[in-house]
Amino acid sequence: MTSACAARSALPAGCRILWRKIDPKAIGVGQYQHDLKESQLEEALDGVVEGCVNSVGVELSTASPSLLSHVAGIGPALAKNIVAYREENGITSRAQLKKVPKLGPKAFEQCAGFLRVRDSKNALDATAVHPESYAAAKALLEKLGYQLSDVKAGNLKDLNVRMEELGVKKLAEELGVGEPTLKDIARELQKPGRDPRDDLPKPVLRTDVLAIEDLAPGMELMGTVRNVIDFGAFVDIGVHQDGLVHISRMANRFIKHPAEVVKVGDVIKVWVVEVDAKKKRIALTMLPPKA
Repeated sequence: MTSACAARSALPAGCRILWRKIDPKAIGVGQYQHDLKESQLEEALDGVVEGCVNSVGVELSTASPSLLSHVAGIGPALAKNIVAYREENGITSRAQLKKVPKLGPKAFEQCAGFLRVRDSKNALDATAVHPESYAAAKALLEKLGYQLSDVKAGNLKDLNVRMEELGVKKLAEELGVGEPTLKDIARELQKPGRDPRDDLPKPVLRTDVLAIEDLAPGMELMGTVRNVIDFGAFVDIGVHQDGLVHISRMANRFIKHPAEVVKVGDVIKVWVVEVDAKKKRIALTMLPPKA
């Protein structure tokens, strides 16, 4: 394992994006922070941000220079040029990137697939389909009896069935792309701009609990674990503010780390211990109240 990987694995998930707003040395990672050199910590955080960028993409019309600089092919200077161009001209399509000063063909080739323009007239600009594959994507839609407007409208639910009927291998050969590329295009067309977090189980929320003011000690709720840290887990219970289950309230036995009991995405039953609406703090427990 490289030093960067070791550093990255030591970071609590909730701390992984904060570095864009505060200096790495002030991140407050706890005991792990003192085991790492500042350069290793920053390198690890850079890697996490880049991983997120590659997974979910970046909205070109709103992204900050610091976030854009983590997109492949774009450095700090080019990121500033993009934002400057955007502020002066607006950006309504990926093609406009070619007009950004000092953003050449190679940089465009590297970055275009990671940048999204959700309000573009071209529905493909809001997907992870690279401009080089636009022709193949449009041809695929045409062969399957769809239009570009169906992408935005989400009317491609039976796309896979139609592909199987015509034959994936045959379609790939006709479109001049590999089968893996064709499947990637199809997957993205069906769910443009998909976010991996959407695949996490959804909490079964109570209809009478919509805000922190609706909570009361002893109330039983279902929630989804959103973050696991050294001293507990944060749980989404549907009131805009995650509640904290302290490690001491997770099991009737000694545990060294909350990860022994829960993981991100778990749907769990919790009970409200204490609510501080003013400070927006919610204390939860996984231990059933004594009768």
